[in-house]
Amino acid sequence: MSDEQPTAVSRDYPEHWEADVLLRDGRTAHLRPILASDAEGLVEFYSQVSQQSKYYRFFAPMPELSERDVKRFTQVDHRDRVAFVITLAGKILAVGRYDTIEPEEAEVAFLVRDDHQGRGIGQLLLEHLAQAGRERGLKRFVAEVLPENRRMIQVFREQGYVVKGGWDEGVMHLEFDIDPTETSIGVISAREHRAEAASIAAFLNARSVAVIGASRRRDTIGAVLVRHLVMGDYAGRVYVVNPAADSVAGMPSYDTVQDIPGDVDVAVVAVPADKVSDVVLDCAAKGVHGLVVVSSGFAETGEEGRRRQRQLVGLARSYGLRLIGPNCLGVINTAAEVSLNASLAPVMPPRGRAGFFCQSGALGTAILEKVRGRGLGLSTFVSAGNRADVSGNDLLQYWEEDDATEVILLYLESIGNPRKFSRIARRVSRSKPVIAVRSGRTTQGVPMGHAVRQIAAPPEAVDAMFKQAGIIQVDTLDEMFDVAQLLAHQPLPMGSRVAIVGNSDALGLLAVDAAVASGLTVTSATALGANATAEDFEDALDTAIDDDHVDAVVAVYIPALDQGGAEVANVLAAVGEQSDKPLVSSFLGREGVPELLRVPDVSGDTAGRGSVPSYQAVEAAVRALARVTEYAAWLGRRDAGTGVPEGIDVDAAARQVNELLMHHPQGHDLTDAEMGELLAHYGVNLWERVRVESVEEAIAAAEHLGWDVVLKATAERLRQRPDMGHVWRNIDDPYEMQQAWESLTDVAGPGEGAEFVVQRTASSGVPVAIAGLEDPLFGPAVSFGISGALTDLVGDRVYRIPPLTALDAADAVRGIKAAPLLFGYRGSEQVDVAAVEDLMRRVAQLKIDLPQVARIDLDLVHATSQGACVLHASGRVEPVTDPRSDLFVRRLSSPVGDTLPG
Repeated sequence: MSDEQPTAVSRDYPEHWEADVLLRDGRTAHLRPILASDAEGLVEFYSQVSQQSKYYRFFAPMPELSERDVKRFTQVDHRDRVAFVITLAGKILAVGRYDTIEPEEAEVAFLVRDDHQGRGIGQLLLEHLAQAGRERGLKRFVAEVLPENRRMIQVFREQGYVVKGGWDEGVMHLEFDIDPTETSIGVISAREHRAEAASIAAFLNARSVAVIGASRRRDTIGAVLVRHLVMGDYAGRVYVVNPAADSVAGMPSYDTVQDIPGDVDVAVVAVPADKVSDVVLDCAAKGVHGLVVVSSGFAETGEEGRRRQRQLVGLARSYGLRLIGPNCLGVINTAAEVSLNASLAPVMPPRGRAGFFCQSGALGTAILEKVRGRGLGLSTFVSAGNRADVSGNDLLQYWEEDDATEVILLYLESIGNPRKFSRIARRVSRSKPVIAVRSGRTTQGVPMGHAVRQIAAPPEAVDAMFKQAGIIQVDTLDEMFDVAQLLAHQPLPMGSRVAIVGNSDALGLLAVDAAVASGLTVTSATALGANATAEDFEDALDTAIDDDHVDAVVAVYIPALDQGGAEVANVLAAVGEQSDKPLVSSFLGREGVPELLRVPDVSGDTAGRGSVPSYQAVEAAVRALARVTEYAAWLGRRDAGTGVPEGIDVDAAARQVNELLMHHPQGHDLTDAEMGELLAHYGVNLWERVRVESVEEAIAAAEHLGWDVVLKATAERLRQRPDMGHVWRNIDDPYEMQQAWESLTDVAGPGEGAEFVVQRTASSGVPVAIAGLEDPLFGPAVSFGISGALTDLVGDRVYRIPPLTALDAADAVRGIKAAPLLFGYRGSEQVDVAAVEDLMRRVAQLKIDLPQVARIDLDLVHATSQGACVLHASGRVEPVTDPRSDLFVRRLSSPVGDTLPG
């Protein structure tokens, strides 16, 4: 949300519709519902619109708005009549509105200032109007458009909706359903991608940089930034802004950014925190694209700093600027035609193929030193600091299309919008490997400077999100670089079969143990002996590479005391360059890509493709290979997609949930009947359970169900005790029911409230549990495990993030340690696993469709050879403040940190 504060806000003003938005050119603007107090601004806006645009909007000459028109356009009810304005620096750039004409139909129209047409504003207005309309129960939009108004027609047709058209007296009548479709969501995602990529490109490919706060003292941050830009051979123009100096580092100093004679693309800000807002206004007036704020004193310092940070982001966005930081290290682009070091890092990393995003300014310099020491090389580097605006999501969007970046490295201290992160990463990982280290992985802790909410979902659910998205998640920075140097220099393996070649029996054995422990299959292990020559290595490596049963090779070389290893290195380098299978090594115990194992890159200043990475420990080499093998397997998966299972009635389920919340606005635990009805809408049959309070009621219930029933004591204290027998099975007559009642009553104890139920007896099988949860920030997640106390005790449960593909569900069912129980363990009958997978996908779809279902727990599903029977389920519905609309409209993060960040 921008710092722009509308006045005269009515009580029913839909504040959640406000959004900072990113335009097609990567600049920002603010979108919000119109207000009566916008009357003067609307008149000013209208005066800046051309006569042709006015004619296209109203089908007649209308040079000015009358008072009646202004009142009609600005005073709306935010329900049947909805209007949005897009503003920049408080000035209206565009207006879009709909007016309801039928119970489920509204007429839509918008008007954009001519000097801002072509920036994607019309599409943004239509997205947000459609989302508002869906919230208000609308199904369709209609529009009247003059045929010569090609821009407007194009907006409707390119939105991804199915647009129907007709003619009436020279006017085109267009209509389309506004329910999101796969095509419309894809269109929104593509536009989001282009805008965010353009936004980051403006930073990393800046043609001119102004350093604000540069001083003549060499030890100041501003002076360091200027020195790094100049000494790094930056290809663009560098300007210095300091009103207290005539020149800095031999360059003229300007009092303000506006005084600079040329254009300024990016401003690097190194002034005290309380002066940064003044810099924003100065840069906005100059037309600067974005700010890199290295200044500290913001959210990392406490509540006052958080307030200052919110104000900074809101102000920057309201004037169209994006912001990296504050409290950041800066940005780097090693491309020869740019050579940008707008950071506090003293040395440019070598040019390479890895893009690196780091949230920690404090760790940034150490990370860059480690990159340089390994000879890895980077294409670009961004330290986001407090990550108040630009985030890892933005960088993923940029790197996806960046030809210079082949591997993506993320050091994450928080994830502002996990849902968006997962959605983008799933797509990016298909073309480029993404390696991530996540601090606070166990505790889900968030650094003080990051204005995001803590994820309440279990750590296992977050890990599942990374896995499903194809992200290679590692535990340490060292392991990140281990994996990165393999991906940057060697091909992907075609499978998990490994050959080990070495001249040390001990290290060879360690390599075998590490490979097996990492899930790799060792097909051969060749011990050449301590006196092995380069020719011996060449023969053994060639044999391994040519073996059809080998997918990757690990080479171990520890030379004799009187040998330097150059000849063996030449062999490794030659094999590594020519092989289509990955080759990793532990060469002389060195880390990185030693000079002897490098294949020259095109640029000549770093290791190229085919270079052989080396690891200090053979276990590290094998572990990196195992991570890459898992990624290659993920890439090779072929899935039918995320098609919705058949037999689902979303509308009926939504009506049921909404009706329940009307009667229980604070939330409601579902009864057995309500739970059964909800599951039935998703094609799931919940077995009937009859609650009974006496043996007579139990006998009557058994007769109703047709006997062969069970009597269960369902009180939580009994159900969770494995030592307490709380179920009596296969009851066929009143006598057996009397025995069961007396036995279970003795177990429960007098007056203890056993809460008995009667239910049909299920055939023998394996009890499993499927559950769904809703995290306000993280979104939906589903879990799977064997039902019972032992599963809870050992934590044998897997999580997956909807939407689930058929492969996702299959992986989940096979991902628990107790999975053999489902596949005929020790001669038992194999259950219908496909039915279990289908049930898991239906629960996942329910969680996607109904965020109001805060919890759903199918805690007793009987998996048999004939199917999966749901014997017990519970759930809770709660009102939601975030309807997960971020998929259907584009919006930037909230600097307040209390709504979905981007």
